[in-house]
Amino acid sequence: MSYPEPRYFGDRGQVSALFRPAAPEPDTGFISYVANQEDTSGEFGLYKIDMGPKAMGATEHFHRTISESFYVLSGEVRLYNGDRWVTGRQGDFLYVPAGGLHAFQNDSDDPVSLLLLFTPGAPREEYFEKVAEYAQLSREDLKAFQITHDQYNTDMLDNKPY
Repeated sequence: MSYPEPRYFGDRGQVSALFRPAAPEPDTGFISYVANQEDTSGEFGLYKIDMGPKAMGATEHFHRTISESFYVLSGEVRLYNGDRWVTGRQGDFLYVPAGGLHAFQNDSDDPVSLLLLFTPGAPREEYFEKVAEYAQLSREDLKAFQITHDQYNTDMLDNKPY
């Protein structure tokens, strides 16, 4: 394994770091934007999820263009790794490459907090902000919305009932 091809060709480095103090984010109900694809020039998107007790996360799905990683900050979260459900606890990590089936939910009586990393970065904010709204629309509209956002829920494939 080797390092990627260089992307910076200067001799002395440059002043280009981004520091953004914590600030209120759009109310999506459970997700905070730590660094979106605009912040990272498309390299990654990093989000913090705070779920209440017995909270549904995401049903089984996959992405064609992005990988997704989960890092548990606190609590216990159920993670589907494509083969089986596992319990993630503080410090546990799950990496899902593009095409990998996965899901998550909080089955416990306590809140859970985790980091979600998408690589490369993708404009996930609209998905997080509008998925609940689209879920109330027709199956066809929801499926089109999901496909636009590289979200392929297995219960929406092959005309399975939603």
